[in-house]
Amino acid sequence: MFRLPRLASLVLCMLFMSTGVCPAEELAPSRFPSLESVMRIKGPLDFCGEPVPLDNPEVRERLEKEILLIQWDRAQMILWMKRTGRYFPHIERMLRLNHMPDDLKYLPVIESALRPTVGSHAGARGIWQFISSTGKKYGLRVDRYIDERRNFIFSTKAAVNYLKDLHAMFGSWTLSAAAYNMGESGLKKAVKNQETGNYYSLHLPEETQRYVIRAIVAKMIMSDPGKYGFRLLPEDYYQPVEYDRIRLRCRRYTPVMLVAKAAGTTYKNIRDLNPQIRRDKLPLGTHLVFLPKGAAEAFAEKYEPLITKYRAEVRGRVHKVSKGESLLRIAQKYRISLRQLLRLNNLKTSSTIHPGQVLIIER
Repeated sequence: MFRLPRLASLVLCMLFMSTGVCPAEELAPSRFPSLESVMRIKGPLDFCGEPVPLDNPEVRERLEKEILLIQWDRAQMILWMKRTGRYFPHIERMLRLNHMPDDLKYLPVIESALRPTVGSHAGARGIWQFISSTGKKYGLRVDRYIDERRNFIFSTKAAVNYLKDLHAMFGSWTLSAAAYNMGESGLKKAVKNQETGNYYSLHLPEETQRYVIRAIVAKMIMSDPGKYGFRLLPEDYYQPVEYDRIRLRCRRYTPVMLVAKAAGTTYKNIRDLNPQIRRDKLPLGTHLVFLPKGAAEAFAEKYEPLITKYRAEVRGRVHKVSKGESLLRIAQKYRISLRQLLRLNNLKTSSTIHPGQVLIIER
């Protein structure tokens, strides 16, 4: 066996002490239950107050499968739990205000692993994984400049309203969760054709058959993490982000960098606080913008001279679209290439313009 010389060992030990690092003492050994023991599920068990039929062998098997899969990926489970510190307080408050079951907070965990900007192959976005059509139906703006599905505050409000409507439609929270996953029309058809309103008795798409089961397993582990070998300290959880909110009226396309300067912060911080903003400019209209905590008080005072200066710099280098004009004709008028005009205005050759729209001609 290779051994360090005594002097070298002493020097190494002194180095650890001088840097405050002591791996042998600071890092705790792993202690978690065997996979065999975690799958031995004891009842009673419920989701949103509706009992889980553990006496059904098929349901028990599905629960065992999901709990084993989650236990196997312990790193993912730790990240799930750490993120709950950032997002659960707001979700729980919204559910309480709407008199809805607290267990619904586990749906965004299994939807997105609580990642606000994540997308799916089907085009769903955000923590609650709204598709574009459903997001718009519940008041979320979704276009090439703004995508409010990516904003946790906006999308949580929409999800609560959607789930409330689903419960009014199906009369069951497990069915509401299933409909949230597969769509209400598909679930209505399954309930009618199979002549049962019991989620656990329905033959549904594989993803939906796993959906509520996964939420139940997330609840089991997160409600009692120590039982499953997860020993996070209070300081291990990510903290909720503190922010101010302002309404910002943009008469023209407004650089996000101006907002950052007026808020006394960085461009990155504004984009992180406002994941709904997809480009480096805010479009025309009124926007609810999130700022660092404390920045709202002096924002208007700092913003006015910045936006005034910016408008002065671009004055005379914009074009107001008239009836009958095309992008090509406008580009020719100002002797710039169509490609340059499209790039300056974040447009495509297939984009349509309308009278009154303001286009940037030169920066």
